[in-house]
Order: sequence, then C-alpha cells, then structure tokens
Amino acid sequence: MRVATDIGGTFTDLVYLDENGKIGTAKSDTTPPHFEQGVIQVIQKAGIDPLEIATFIHGTTVIINALTERKGVKTGLITTKGFRDVLEIARGNRPDLFNVRYQKPTPFVARFLRKEVSERINYKGEVMTELAVEEVKATVEQLRAEGVEAIAVSFLHAYANPIHEKLAVEAIREIWPEVAVTASHEVTKEWREYERTSTAVLNSYVKPIAKSYIDKLSNHLHDIGLDGNKYIMQSNSGTTTFEQSKETPINMVESGPVAGIFGSAILGQILGEENIIAFDIGGTTAKCSLIDKGEVKVTTEYRIEKDERNAGYPIKVPVVDIVEIGNGGGSIAWIDGAGSLKVGPQSAGALPGPVAYGRGGESPTTTDANLVTGRLSPANFQNEVNMEAVKQAIDEKIAKHFGISVEEAALGIIRIANSNMLNALKLISIRKGYDPREFSLVAFGGGGPMHALALAKELGVKKVIIPIASSVFSAWGMLMTDLRHDYIQTYIRRMNGLNQEELNREWNQLEKEAIDQYEREGIAADQVLFVRYADIRYVGQEHAVKVPVPNGLMDAKAIEEVIDRFHDLHEQHYTFKLEHAPTEIVNLHLTAFGTVQKPRIASLGRQGDNSEEARKEVRPVLFEEYGWIDTTVYDRELLNAGSAVKGPAIVEETSSSTVIYPGQHLIVDEYGNLIITTGV
Repeated sequence: MRVATDIGGTFTDLVYLDENGKIGTAKSDTTPPHFEQGVIQVIQKAGIDPLEIATFIHGTTVIINALTERKGVKTGLITTKGFRDVLEIARGNRPDLFNVRYQKPTPFVARFLRKEVSERINYKGEVMTELAVEEVKATVEQLRAEGVEAIAVSFLHAYANPIHEKLAVEAIREIWPEVAVTASHEVTKEWREYERTSTAVLNSYVKPIAKSYIDKLSNHLHDIGLDGNKYIMQSNSGTTTFEQSKETPINMVESGPVAGIFGSAILGQILGEENIIAFDIGGTTAKCSLIDKGEVKVTTEYRIEKDERNAGYPIKVPVVDIVEIGNGGGSIAWIDGAGSLKVGPQSAGALPGPVAYGRGGESPTTTDANLVTGRLSPANFQNEVNMEAVKQAIDEKIAKHFGISVEEAALGIIRIANSNMLNALKLISIRKGYDPREFSLVAFGGGGPMHALALAKELGVKKVIIPIASSVFSAWGMLMTDLRHDYIQTYIRRMNGLNQEELNREWNQLEKEAIDQYEREGIAADQVLFVRYADIRYVGQEHAVKVPVPNGLMDAKAIEEVIDRFHDLHEQHYTFKLEHAPTEIVNLHLTAFGTVQKPRIASLGRQGDNSEEARKEVRPVLFEEYGWIDTTVYDRELLNAGSAVKGPAIVEETSSSTVIYPGQHLIVDEYGNLIITTGV
C-alpha cells in the first residue's frame, strides 16, 4: 500500500492506494507547531494498519513556514574577501521602481555574522588565491562565540570549481562537527552570486528545523509500526529520501502545493489531455500552474515573499512554476481604507477558522459566503453550523457598509475572490503566451470545484475536470511521483562552433553524478531515467529560455535541432525570434528520475446513469447573472460511471462541492472523475 500525507494551512490530508487500485482518503486538522502529530492523527483516522504501508510519501509546509515566519536558526555566512555585502546589495531591478521609500529586503544574516576569508577562484574555475584554512577556523570560532547554530559557505565562482568550499566545510566540521553547514555548490551550481549565496543561507537557516521535524516524524512513524520506504515531496515535483531532505531542505520550500500540479499532469496522461491548467484552492491560498504538452514547468527563478512591491528572496533550486495568492476558503472579507471590499490575503486558518466552524471566528470568509448563497450546505460540515451567526457576521462587517442585503454581500465576496483567482490564472496562461481555450482546467482542493466553473467560463476554457479525491488531490499526486533529482551546471558556450566532445563529456559527468547519488539511495542504475534541458539565450541577452535537449550523443544535427527549438520557444515567450542572431548556452540541466513501481488506478466499476438515485435534495442557490435558482444536489459517492447531470446542479462530497452553472453539462468517467463542459 502507498500512503501520502500533505500538511496544509488548515487541514492535513491523506490518500492511500492499495495494490488493487482502490483509493481511500482522510482529513484531520493541522496541528501547529507539532505538525507531525497531525500526520499520525490522520493515519489513525483513516483506519490504516501501518504495517501494511510499503511506501509513505509526505508533503510539508514546515520549511516555507519557517522562512516566512522567521523561525529558522541564527545563521552565519563565510564568503570570499570583499563579498560580505552581496546579500545587502542584492539586485538593482527593484519591483516598486518609483517608490522613493523603497527598502531592499533585510538579509537573513546580520552583517556582523557575515565573515570574509582569503581565497579566489576565477570564472573558469582556476585557483587564483589558495584558501586560507586558518582564517576559516578562526572565523568559525567567532561565529560559535556569537551563538550561531548554522553556517553557510558561499565563495566566488564556486559553481565553476567548488574545491575551496569543500575545504572550508572540512575545516568547519573538524573543529565544530555539531553545527549545520551548507556550501553553496551543494544546493546550486548555477552562477549569479547573490542568488546562489541567498540559497545557501536560506538552506542553512532552516536546516536544523528540518532535521528536528523529520527526525520527530520518523520516530513517530516508527512508534506506530510504519517502517516502509519513506519519502519527502520536493518542490521540483519529485520525491527524495528523508535523509537527503535533511541535507538540502530548501528543496522542500513548495513541498505540498506542487504535488497537485504533478498529479494533474498524471491525470492528464490517463485521460488523454496534454494541455492542463492545474488549479488548487485550499483553506488559505489558491495556487495554479500550466502544463504544456504533458510537461510540468520548472524554474530556478523562484522567490519567497515576492509581490508587486517587494523583491523577495531568491531560492535558486528547481521549483514548479506556480502562482500562489492569498485566497482560499478561509480568506477573510474586509473593507479597506477607501471603502472597497477586499478578500484575503488574511486568512482565518484552522483556528478560529470561518464563522461557520463555530470555533470563535468573527470575520466573514469565502466559506461563509458560499454557505449563505446555498453553494455549501450546513449538513455537509462536521460541526453544527449556526447560520444566524454566519449571516450576522456578513451583515455587520460587509452588508451594512454598502447598504445591501446579506445575500448580495455574500455574492460580492464570491465575485471578488473569483476576480483575484482569475488574475492568477491569467498570469500563468495569457500572460505567458498560451491560449486558455486550448487547455482543460483540473480543479481540486476543498474550494477548487466550487469556483472552477465560473472561472473557466470567464477564461474561455471548454472543459473542467474535478478529479476523484479532489479535496485531497495534492496527496493523491504524491502517490504518483517518482524520486527526482535535478543537476544544473553553469556552462557558458556559444552554440556556433560548439565543442561537441566537451559538451558530451559534461552531460556524461552529470549523469554519472546522478547514478552515484541514486545508488547511495538504493536505486539501481537501470531504474534511472534522464531528461535533458539547456538554458539558452541570444548573445547579449540577460536571461535564458529552458529548451528540451535530446538524450544520447550530441552531434551537429542534434545541436541544430536544439537551436531551432530555442527560436520557437523564444517566440512563444516573447513574441519574436531572431533566427540569424548568435545563441549561447548558459546552463545544462539534467533531471534524473528514480522510477518506483506504482499500483494502477482501478476503474469505478459501477456503470450506467444513476443520477436520479444519487439526488440528495433540491435547494435554492444564488448564481451570478441568474439570481436564485432551485438547484438539484447530488451525492458524488453514489454517482456511477456514465452518470450525466445538467446544470444548474451541485455535486457534494465529504469535504467539497462542485457548483455547475446553467448550460453546463457533467458526465462521470470510468475512474469517477467529473468531466464538465462549460458551454463556452
């Protein structure tokens, strides 16, 4: 049996898949700050025998929480003489260009904890000045006296030759073996000193936190008898071992959210849908990503805390290209200083939660608005819902301000939330040169099915897919993952006259590094699959485009094919191409998958349209543009494969509801997924 657990801001989700392809789910409250307790609770709630779990996969928000809440450890930085201020200088391309009060992000390492040592390597990787090892040792003693718990080492041009970083780490461990250490080349071998140093620092900052959490979780799992293979979900949409995740925890920064994106790609393969927009609405945030021709987009340009006014902090590790906004089921509706209605980014979270939860929440949320408009039923909550309290909160905080009814205010909250989410969907589609009409929307999370049909109609998307286990679909996605490691090496070479022998030697070296790492993790070489990319740009450009590269020996024909692909991708991204302009490689990117056997998903079994038998009730629902309509409500658990439903309708399941608008049609496929045509 394969089991996956995913910690969210509000709930901890579990999905299991047995050897017969049967899927089971469970949800329990997230338990901060002892998140591991929530994992054990949801396993117990699912009624699973831990002894039967052969593979356990886990997604966690511990790393991103530690970074955004500044709950990492006191960290020191050792760097090349003359470069202690690289974190302070950062980049000049600030986002809020005309704000004279703009301030750069405050470094995670205070200046007095940033130390310089004598050493120098040039951009070719040649040693110009030997590392002063005694300076390193003296610096470590200074940092120990200051009470640091972790040290980052980032030397100039270490991406080209990490020898000095390796020597420095050896010296640190010799005199202080207990301290957490990260050398920049261990987390990224890309150039750009600021981004590489930032990544090394942030990895060190959370390393002791990650070790403590993973050790606690591992011990709790052992105590209940779960001793099967244990993996952690990474930000690149693959998994890694518990041990490796303790060394490079920065790779878990988007551990949970990306699993749903990967799951959407796998579901697309099963259903024959290559082009997918993955859309996830949880209790706190909404997340979306675009899958083009079955490929999950991965970037190393990720930043935490970046928005239209703040540059954020770069993390130069592979992360699924995802847009995330503070709009979810628990997002709070409020009136700003100008008297306008806003929804999010503040969230009621799990405690106190929406007013409907009855845990002391006083601020109206998106969930409360969906209740008042009839899209959610009080009977579908675990607790008894006080509808009068819900209506009173919306009335006092929103409706009275505008002089409108509670129902109109609730619909206004939903419209604002949808508008916020629509902007996010446009960012990953229209703004990047893709036509949403050529894509299907996979909606999941507790709130995804509730809002997806309205958003799809607005975008022009013709088909919406609500997967089985939609409210815990990110955990489902983890069940489908393979182990994954990415190896990125800066390799700046002109494409014209490229030395083919040298290029093939570089690819072979990356592949050998991957096989060696997988062998240490117990994966045989014949289970490792390679996918190649190259970051390429026109000569004189600043940033590059990631281009697929064929496996095997690179000859002149293969190089020409890669150049042609680059021109086409550049035109797609930037609307133009310069076919006669010289091009150059910036980075080589090897993705290595350690394939593991996964059970097949069983079909639903129940055949034939039984939608009449699955009817639960008819209740009034408030729709935009239509007003109140008597709407048939169906029980998803009872719908057979082949069942058909016409909108307006609502399909309810344990922890989610799919809202189908007038003119839209739903059919249940053989796996139990809801396939809805939007009527556009």
